[in-house]
Order: sequence, then structure tokens, then C-alpha cells
Amino acid sequence: MLRVGIVGCGNIFTMHATSAHHLPNAQIVGVCDIKKDRADKAAAKYGVQAYYDYKDMIRKDLLDVVHICVPHYLHPIISKYALEQGVNVLCEKPMAITMEDALYNVKLAEEKGLKYGIIFQCRYNDSAKLVKENLENGELGKIISARVTLTWSKPDTYYSLSDWKGTWEKEGGGVIIDQAIHSLDLANWFINDEIESVQASMANRDHSIMEVDDTSEGFVRYKNGATLSFWAMNNYGFDDAIEVRLYCENGKVVMDYDHANIFFNDGRVLSIETKIDPDVVYEGGKDYWGFQHIREIADFYDCVENDREPPISGREALKIQKLICDIYAEGKKTFYHHNKK
Repeated sequence: MLRVGIVGCGNIFTMHATSAHHLPNAQIVGVCDIKKDRADKAAAKYGVQAYYDYKDMIRKDLLDVVHICVPHYLHPIISKYALEQGVNVLCEKPMAITMEDALYNVKLAEEKGLKYGIIFQCRYNDSAKLVKENLENGELGKIISARVTLTWSKPDTYYSLSDWKGTWEKEGGGVIIDQAIHSLDLANWFINDEIESVQASMANRDHSIMEVDDTSEGFVRYKNGATLSFWAMNNYGFDDAIEVRLYCENGKVVMDYDHANIFFNDGRVLSIETKIDPDVVYEGGKDYWGFQHIREIADFYDCVENDREPPISGREALKIQKLICDIYAEGKKTFYHHNKK
């Protein structure tokens, strides 16, 4: 049994704790949060020790794996400490706010011979797996153009409930690093080539109490000639379905997180809907988190037990980390903050 600890008992905690609790090769032995009521409630639910300092839990509980579910700016800090203590790390996205912090922890994990995984659970959706399979087997041919569209609703009231979201220092950005990162990761994973150039513009168009981007658009060119266009904003009336579209040599792909349709030029059509395990209920979990945390977590535990590299390792996650950092580097050059009257 892998001894598992979870740092952070906020919104995303249920996705990790429920998954770990259902997996037969893991046992939650400790949970931690600086907010005592959160830690105590989570500890009581799973019958484990509550901690209020992550260093205490990591030092005392002889962990095999620590899950990191805290504000973005703390991701690399806690990851670094756990790796230094010889503990395998599974961290929520993004792995860091800066490229420097991300690179440091990847190198540290490799030097220590530890597993360092980053949560991008949407890659485990049946829809994403079908598209990736038909790219890798050559059926779709080369991607010519990709498109990502995200229109969600995150009003000022959403940011007012957090003491870290909506800040450059602690969240590292807004709609790109927090909401659009999953769909951008999917498109980047599908194209699977080195980035040649990134263009981006961003603005804060309709928020008065946060300082980061609520709107961003851009264009990415890859060395193999493929292009990626994106538009993301969280000023819409509700959280509409995200779209990822691919125009390929042999067909087109239209997908959201749960569904994928592949239209081949020869008339064939492949369609799939992601299956959700009815026995795994994430209390308070949201459907746009993909509900596939359990697949990635199970895979990560197997990697720890059988000493293999996680499919979404820290090194693999550097690819989307670099794209996100490049988008902000370009977007901040013309960042426009509209102050609502």
C-alpha cells in the first residue's frame, strides 16, 4: 500500500482524495491545510491525521506520494521540499508560475530518482485518447491547423471568494493559466512538435477586483508548419463547452472534453463519449474538471510501484509550461486593464 498525503483541502481536494480512497494500492495517511477547519473536516472524513504545516506531514508520515492541491505559487515550493525529502510528487497544474521554478524541480526529481507528475487529467478522457490514437497511427495525417475556444463565466464574485486568485504574484495570471491551460495542453499534445513562435494579446475587460487577464487570444506556429489559434475569455454568461478543433491532412476533429468526432476525408466518421465510473462520486466536484483524475492518479501510483516514467511527468509538462509562459511574455506587452466604472 502506498502511503499518501494530500496538501491542500480546498476545492480540488475531492478529486484527489476520492480517487486515492477508491484505489486499492493506496492509503491516505494524512491531510494538510493552513486553514484548520478545512484540514480537520478532511481528516475526519477519511479517519486520518490532520496537519496544518506541510513540512510536518511530509517529515512524520513516511509518505510514498504527496498530492499538492494548493494555490499556484506554492506548487513549486512544496514540490521542492517533498522531493528533497525523498517523496514522489503529484502536483496540480500548473507546475509553477515561472519557467525557472519548473525546470529546477524537474532536474531535482531526476537527480533524486523520484516520480514527479503533473495533473492534466483531460489527456485521460476517452475523447482525447481517440484523437491522439488516430494521430499517432497516421489515420488523420499531419495537423495543419488547430483551434481552441473557451468561453466561461468567472465574475468578480468568483475572485472575491479567494485570497490568491486574480493576482499575478500568487495565481500567475488568469484565464490562460487557470482555465484555458487544459485545452491548450491538449492541442499542444496533439501537435507534438517544437514551437517556433508565439503571438498573443490579452486584457482585463470586465473585472474590477482582480488584476490579471480575463481575455486572451493568440497564434502559435510550430516548426513542422502546424499552427494553433486560441481565444479564451471568462466574461461569458455561463461555462460553455470548450472546443478543440483540428484540421488535418486526412480529416477534421471536433471535440470538447467529453466528446470527439473525427470526420475523415474518405467519408468515415468516428465518434466517442468519455465514460465516467458511476461508482466514483467526487463530492462537490465539477464536470469541467474532467472527472478523470482517478485515471491519472492510478497511472501515477503504478509508475511509482513499477518504476516507470509517468506519461505526464514534470519533463513532459515543461512543454505546456513553456507555452503558457511564452503566451504571458507576449500578452503582457500590450496588456490592457479596463477599470469598470
